[in-house]
Amino acid sequence: MQAANQENHPPKGEILSFDNTEIAFKNKTDKDLNRAYWLFKIININVLTKIGPPLTNFAIKIGLPITGLIKATIFKHFCGGETIADSEPTIAQLASGKVGTILDYSVEGEEEELVFEETCQEIIRTIERAKGDQRIPLTVFKLTGVARFALLAQLDAKQELSFEEKQEFERVKERVKRICSRAAELQVPVMIDAEESWIQDTIDELALEMMRLYNRKQLLVYNTYQLYRHDKLADLQKDIAVAKKEGFILGAKLVRGAYMEKERKRAADLGYPSPIQPDKTSTDRDYDAAVAYCMQHIEHVGFVAGTHNEQSCRILAELLDQQGVEHQHKHVFFSQLLGMSDNLSFNLANAGYNVAKYVPYGPVKAVLPYLFRRAQENTSIAGQMGRELTLILKEKQRRGR
Repeated sequence: MQAANQENHPPKGEILSFDNTEIAFKNKTDKDLNRAYWLFKIININVLTKIGPPLTNFAIKIGLPITGLIKATIFKHFCGGETIADSEPTIAQLASGKVGTILDYSVEGEEEELVFEETCQEIIRTIERAKGDQRIPLTVFKLTGVARFALLAQLDAKQELSFEEKQEFERVKERVKRICSRAAELQVPVMIDAEESWIQDTIDELALEMMRLYNRKQLLVYNTYQLYRHDKLADLQKDIAVAKKEGFILGAKLVRGAYMEKERKRAADLGYPSPIQPDKTSTDRDYDAAVAYCMQHIEHVGFVAGTHNEQSCRILAELLDQQGVEHQHKHVFFSQLLGMSDNLSFNLANAGYNVAKYVPYGPVKAVLPYLFRRAQENTSIAGQMGRELTLILKEKQRRGR
């Protein structure tokens, strides 16, 4: 374990504050704040969040010109742009507040091999863009960006594959290996996102296979653990034990999760026990226990605490100090999504912690599933929108606007 670096710690006795809106919104113009205020007000209206996605998809399908409206509002707030080049101003803006960027090509749910190959190449381009740029400390991809969802579901269900399907899965594994080997070659860490529970076992197996290959000497590949699942704390602990035994470093991104309503509905429809925790208290307990467990095994696991929960951020910050681990230890990152919880990201970065925000990018129409999921997820988090609005209002008042 590395010794504490006192230069990175807040002055003794100072309590980390997430209420400093001057730091949180330093890089936001008055126009940015006003757009965020009205956007969160709209998201806060649950009925609009529920009917918005189908109406938007219908409007696009029949050719109504609403793409421009989406691009100027929700897309502009939550995304870096349509290309890596478009995202450069966001990278620079985050870096000016000591916050890193995680370029996230947010195209998912496609069906064609040609699209999977194009997505694989674009993911590799994000890795190549990150090489040597400390402002982009991590990269990420979703397996459903390079693989057919139904194929992954067949594998998870242990269904027999046809010859053609076996060949298809070999191409999936080849893409994943190509991404991870390029990340290893360029020394750029890459995270594999979690997805729905009925395809997650296959993702987990592939992620561990990549870690065995590339995490022998340093941390390059991460898997994601959704702690709103009641079995994921145990899976994390088991995987850390495997890493210690087999001599590789486990990469773990810890999140609460993004598919709760879909998971519960599918479990009810198909008559199997829900994989989701019985309540939020259980999720919070397991999340914080996962953070603490990773800290206990910091030599064998590197982790990204992907959370918008202030208490979880505070717990991790306190654990670092209690265990004498420097704030910028390479095995510990805090992470939030672009457009959300700037009070956490920028105040943590200002206090010397490693922080990086997800910066999704891609064609507006292709990124819509990500944007709709963000809006629906936000309304399901008790108090999240109210907290965002309160902080924006506080900063507007501080500026006299």
